[in-house]
Amino acid sequence: MASAPHPDWTPLLEELEKRRVVAMASGGPERVAREHKNGRSTARERILKLVDEGTFLEVGTFVTTPTKDGSLLGSTYVCGLCEIDGRPVAIGAEDYSVEGGGTGVHLPRYKGGWTGFIEDFALGYRIPLVLLINGVGGSVILQEAIGYPELQAAKSTYPMFDLMDYVPVLTAVLGPTAGSSAARAHLSHFSVMAKDNGCLFAGGPPVVKQALGLDIDKFALGGVDVHVRTSGIIDNQVANEDEALATLRRVFAYLPDNVGQRPAALSKWSANDQEEILAIVSPSARRVYDAQALLRCIADTDSFFEIAPDYGRSVRTGLSRIEGHVVGLIASDNRFLAGSLDVASSLKQMKFVDLCDRFHIPIAYFADVPGFLVGPKAEEAGVLKFGAMALRAIQKAKVPVYTVQVRRSYGLGGVATGSANPMSLRLCWPSAAWGDMPIEGGVEAAFRAELSAVSPEERPALKEKLTKRFEAQTSVWRAIENFSAEEMIDPRQTRGHLARLVKLFYARPIAGPAS
Repeated sequence: MASAPHPDWTPLLEELEKRRVVAMASGGPERVAREHKNGRSTARERILKLVDEGTFLEVGTFVTTPTKDGSLLGSTYVCGLCEIDGRPVAIGAEDYSVEGGGTGVHLPRYKGGWTGFIEDFALGYRIPLVLLINGVGGSVILQEAIGYPELQAAKSTYPMFDLMDYVPVLTAVLGPTAGSSAARAHLSHFSVMAKDNGCLFAGGPPVVKQALGLDIDKFALGGVDVHVRTSGIIDNQVANEDEALATLRRVFAYLPDNVGQRPAALSKWSANDQEEILAIVSPSARRVYDAQALLRCIADTDSFFEIAPDYGRSVRTGLSRIEGHVVGLIASDNRFLAGSLDVASSLKQMKFVDLCDRFHIPIAYFADVPGFLVGPKAEEAGVLKFGAMALRAIQKAKVPVYTVQVRRSYGLGGVATGSANPMSLRLCWPSAAWGDMPIEGGVEAAFRAELSAVSPEERPALKEKLTKRFEAQTSVWRAIENFSAEEMIDPRQTRGHLARLVKLFYARPIAGPAS
């Protein structure tokens, strides 16, 4: 039988429980009810939905937020250690019901969100960081509690950028988000936004009204149509909070805990019918095909998760598995811009390649690219500048890039689909065609004077004659005969070749950033 506790413990434990009640109440019954009415949860509710049951170990539970009347109010930020699928994770969540989830500028040290304890913790232990974002960033009420204005240039951003060099950082925007919180959503390896409530901006509608005299709805200013489809700040959109949390779990399963590890392989998997490939893809460059269906067919059944499907749609990117091993898949999509690389698709490809390279994920690139997008608007947007960034990322990658030459590969756009890495390999389909530029356009450019010199009636025959001459010289079989590409294969053999190569890579010792 246990001895009776010392009576001096009673008031101390009573104070502890009193403060725990305050902490667990978030912003109080009225504000919590308002969040629930709007289809949003409190920070702790979100965390408990996401993590393995019973694994959340909170840190900073009893931190308070200043109030006008001096009463106790819970923290604007909830964080701690948890497990997701049995793996350790550092997690932080802004609580919009408490002063709009504002950054804790009144604290001598932030709990997290824009640097702070939880980021330091994740970096120190080399464990993934998950951030659930729904906050106003700064707050004049919290700033008043400091007693003086802080010089923004003096604020440290450590370790936000360092973190991304070592561990996966995943973010979800689950409600209105502004300022530093909005920027934090993009400083991640993967981000998702809930369409029903998610929106983010450098400055919200009141700030826009003050600065520009413009009345604008928060979703028109920074909803999914803006940031998932146009700006590319957020990778994926989903319908609501619950789907966003489920998406974080799915993406997390493809990634290792840190750069010192590889993603875990699954022992159980199933393959799709590879005969379908010949039905999906036409060998004719004049016929479009469903690039997403091609990637789903190549990957293990139901394993392809597309990243940023609504942005830069001339390139498709996603995480998948082949015989249980994680592989990054990229494909040109000729349904959009004929598969050309423009600014958006270049930025999308660059970010995805960096993700794969950081976490030791080999890449398979299904190439069908006519080159960089051309035209005055593309030039004004800096297509060559951003295209060169995509090219540099894939050429500098330390992981192998297995280029599957589906159809076209021309110019610098073609260079951006492969890698000189000695582990890389080029697998060609009989439908492939490549060169400095398409023959038809090349003939027009090189023989402009000759074509102009003949009558309009004679011009088509001369052009056809010149085209046939160069077609004979640019046959891909000549290139294969001279070993300028490693192997020509039946498209239905692609998955088998990739499986062998991917398993070979996974058996190789890890090389890359120091863990």
